[in-house]
Amino acid sequence: MTIGRGVTATLAILALPVVWVPASSAQRNAPLLFVSNEGSHDITVINTTKNAVVATIPVDGRPRGIHVSPDQRRVFVALSDEQPNEQSSRDAIVAIDIATRRVVARYAIGTDPEQFAISPDGARLYVSNEDAGTATALDIRSGKAIATIIVGIEPEGVAYSPDGRWVYVTSETSNSVTIVDARTNTVVHNVLVDLRPRAAAFSPSGRRAFVTAEIGGSLAVIDVATFAVVKSIELERGEGKPVGVAVSPDGKRIYIASGRTSTVSVLDERSGATIAAIPVGKRPWGITVSRDGRFVYTANGLSNDVSVIDASALRVVATLEVGQRPWGVALSH
Repeated sequence: MTIGRGVTATLAILALPVVWVPASSAQRNAPLLFVSNEGSHDITVINTTKNAVVATIPVDGRPRGIHVSPDQRRVFVALSDEQPNEQSSRDAIVAIDIATRRVVARYAIGTDPEQFAISPDGARLYVSNEDAGTATALDIRSGKAIATIIVGIEPEGVAYSPDGRWVYVTSETSNSVTIVDARTNTVVHNVLVDLRPRAAAFSPSGRRAFVTAEIGGSLAVIDVATFAVVKSIELERGEGKPVGVAVSPDGKRIYIASGRTSTVSVLDERSGATIAAIPVGKRPWGITVSRDGRFVYTANGLSNDVSVIDASALRVVATLEVGQRPWGVALSH
């Protein structure tokens, strides 16, 4: 581990135009869905009560990873340029103020940030630097990088345990999950999983972690206490190319976005059995679940839309047009 080497963090306020639809007070207080569109370089904002687009926020770069801060005041977005293996000024994490829907801060966080996770207390970001084979820890308040951690080859997915103790970083070329102790910013274990792991998510209890393997066509279930894979679940007969994964708030269901088959697999968390495979838009990538567990949302990269799934009925109830090549989705509460 090296501390801050080769990484700088800066803050800047960007004055970019925002396009939005005027909303009533009730609509402004509705839960919002934020969609990162890597093709059109913007963020779509959706009122989830009305299932209506209410704003489009331009960003300076290709947006992918996206998360809402625990205090619900900001949306953080990972940006990069279109040139692989080259670091540029567009490689950054930006913060968007939810109230004004404007970019208010920019953090230079190393080369090609793709995914990241926010600590439960909102104090830190952990970012995967795909080209460099590292993960960077950022102190949000100061805007400074506090650690650069060597992980696997081509790191991508990042997940923070609910208790704030562990950070899991998936690496798609080394087929591994690097487990970082967030208290010390040190690697404590590496877990081998199926081919090309992409995304990770923890159960609400923090006892299990779930990792998708795109080429392997499976979901690894990791016991957090022992750092061991306790189960590998085949998805869509191994042909689904799973990427995004999300867990219901009650921990009873796991939702996986399978890009090749354009479906969302719904698994029973306890048994690992498939409850349903729900057809959605083309190439679902990012996926998230509403706080009450009633709805699931997917970003569909080839159909340029978002699918809204009723979790009780297990079917799509709305399809919303967004920007070009939607990648990630994040909800405010």
